[in-house]
Amino acid sequence: MSTTAIATEVRAYVVAQFLAGEDVSDLTGDYDLLDSGVIDSLGLVKMLGHLTSAYQIPVDDIDFGPDDFRTLDAIVAMIAEHRPAAAV
Repeated sequence: MSTTAIATEVRAYVVAQFLAGEDVSDLTGDYDLLDSGVIDSLGLVKMLGHLTSAYQIPVDDIDFGPDDFRTLDAIVAMIAEHRPAAAV
């Protein structure tokens, strides 16, 4: 799966879960999801659950922090770096 496909899927997930009624195309890759309040601490937990199941991200085995979830671009980069080769 390409990073473009991952970005499309994650963008759709964020809009569906946290920005209901918004247009998917309005969410840019550099929009700050944390400072804007789109994703809060509970939202981070939901996002981690989604990444674990959708991309087999081993969240127990990696070091990550809030900045890894700050923007769509950061989330996609984290997925690309940590997903297993079989999930490509």
